[in-house]
Amino acid sequence: MVDTNSAFVGDIPGNYDREMGPVIFDHMARIMAQKTAAVSPRQVLELAAGTGIVTRHVSSALDDGHIVVTDLNEPMLDIARTKFSETDNVSFQTADAQELPFDDASFDTVICQFGHMFFPDRAKAYAEALRVLKPGGIYLFSTWGTNAENPYSELVIETLSAAFDGHPPGFMKVPFSLYDAAAILDEVAQAGFVEPRHEYVEHASTVASFDNFALGLMLGSPAYFEVLERDGDHDEIARDLAHNMRARFGSEPSAIPLKAHFFQMVSP
Repeated sequence: MVDTNSAFVGDIPGNYDREMGPVIFDHMARIMAQKTAAVSPRQVLELAAGTGIVTRHVSSALDDGHIVVTDLNEPMLDIARTKFSETDNVSFQTADAQELPFDDASFDTVICQFGHMFFPDRAKAYAEALRVLKPGGIYLFSTWGTNAENPYSELVIETLSAAFDGHPPGFMKVPFSLYDAAAILDEVAQAGFVEPRHEYVEHASTVASFDNFALGLMLGSPAYFEVLERDGDHDEIARDLAHNMRARFGSEPSAIPLKAHFFQMVSP
């Protein structure tokens, strides 16, 4: 069986970047960039950077400073690299957030957008972030709210459930599994961070084409492999999903609600 928590390979990264990125990730990436720039970092480490959606905004927002961009999946970083020239203030390295290949106290800011729910051992990831931060350094990360607070994901699960006799592939529950802000704040305190702060962010994101968005959701995440293993038809499921989205949100262009949590804390 494919590890559906981390198998962003093949054509998945391109579909993720083109079809999912503008709808789901871009607005939240701009907020992450604003929060990062506000602490005026010189050395930034980005974890689980994916295709560089956050990286691009952070790079533009910083007056000075360097960003080390990491992800466990080299194919995701391959796309991220194409967004920058050799003169930009970024460098790239494949790395596991739970076992970072950097010296202690190497960075003054660590950032991570929507990566924590994919870490099998979050305690190790917190410990590594704390280790590579300088004293007084800032850790910024975000997680999604519930499936209900991001209802497009509910429609994905419902559509897949209908396609597979009530037993949908489980990947779409993973990104929305880390929504309890109080529990997360308790985790970061236990990890040794101080001065934790939390903010809810709600956004209405415009979808120009539900057909493209739905197909991107089927082809742009590891759910692709789960459908393939069950001999499902990605195109047919995407057509059903686009129909269900129009029934829920109206004809295009239409807005879909998104809700996320942003956390900021300090290395003592």
